Amino acid sequence: MIKGIYEFISEAQLKKYAELAVRAGVNLQKNQLLIIHSDIQNATFARLIQTVAYEAGASNVFIDWTDEQSTKEFYINAADSVIDHFPDWQATRFKEWGEAGAAYIHIISENLDVFKEVSTERINRFQKASRIKLRDYYAKIRSHEVRWSLLAVPNVVWATKVFPDLSKEEALRSLWKLILKGSRADGKHPIKDWESHNKAFESRKKILNESQFEALHFTSSRGTDLLVGLPKNHLYIGGGVIDKNGISFFPNIPTEEIFTAPHKNKVNGKLVGTKPLIYGGSVIDEFYLIFKDGRITDYYASKGQDVLQNLIETDEGSHYLGEIALVPNNSPLAQTDTLFYNTLFDENTSCHTGIGNASPSNIQNSIDQSGEELKTAGLNTSLLSVNVTFGTEDMKVVGIKEGGTEVQLMKDGDFQF
Repeated sequence: MIKGIYEFISEAQLKKYAELAVRAGVNLQKNQLLIIHSDIQNATFARLIQTVAYEAGASNVFIDWTDEQSTKEFYINAADSVIDHFPDWQATRFKEWGEAGAAYIHIISENLDVFKEVSTERINRFQKASRIKLRDYYAKIRSHEVRWSLLAVPNVVWATKVFPDLSKEEALRSLWKLILKGSRADGKHPIKDWESHNKAFESRKKILNESQFEALHFTSSRGTDLLVGLPKNHLYIGGGVIDKNGISFFPNIPTEEIFTAPHKNKVNGKLVGTKPLIYGGSVIDEFYLIFKDGRITDYYASKGQDVLQNLIETDEGSHYLGEIALVPNNSPLAQTDTLFYNTLFDENTSCHTGIGNASPSNIQNSIDQSGEELKTAGLNTSLLSVNVTFGTEDMKVVGIKEGGTEVQLMKDGDFQF
């Protein structure tokens, strides 16, 4: 039996999880390069994915190691000029990987306390510098030109945060169970389960894309009253997506969302966050955003106000939205009724929106359109892309068609179609 955090999951189940990442997550092709981004604390799982990838025919599997503790020391002690500089050699790696046709798997494991001693301002400056240097890479990620997949494993700090009343061992056991359940990776045939999961996505996306609503109206008892205008010829994406070569993949494991891009200048009203937003290792909680003609004109957080300000002030585009997502309350993940303190999981329990950059994939025939044409269509551009959860048990979503006809899409947080 593998020791440490893996004592609470069988080797057979862990391999199924790794196979899900490789064969469904990025849908790795024979003789393809795979890049695994992983902190050193997740070495066991990263190496297992490496093994599974070679079994699937990978030409090479490179593990891009990081270390949270080293990163913390960098943020605290590095020279001020270095914080504003992302090395060219780092950017060159991503360029070469892209030219080689690489796929990317990202392993995450939440640790909310690791950066608590670090200035959020320094974190934000370095992240901004890296986004600028890696602009092309992130553009390809958002437009699904390359295949990538994000998935999680637990750690003691995260598990005891989610389950503060349990022992460390029981907390780890419980978080493993919820991660696998929410990721639909706890059955005998996870890949087949994901194929079935994707069929429901395809059916709902077809209805939404044919309807071409002018706007979506979100209301809840928590105070959200938000009218989200949509671009003409918008597209909903969800579940499996297709890369530029026509190969399907699942960017997020888990995923329950169907999303499109709002029109940059047609969002009005109030959004009240319902789950903490984790950004740069800091927590933003009990917050709201006010929109007028698409722009965030006011905002407040009882916890993390300075972090929220740094986020919104990243650039001009971070004052606008790039994504609006419909997520039902009756999914396996939502039914766990758990606050995960992790955006990947919490955003997939209820409706959310994305501050910042929009994906060109949310517009029909975007591959044939220039950046200026996409901007004219209403898509936002930004260095930032951060999702904010605002769904509730009584969330109501109404689709508004041209001429004012209304269609109820969600009632009490669940799909009505």
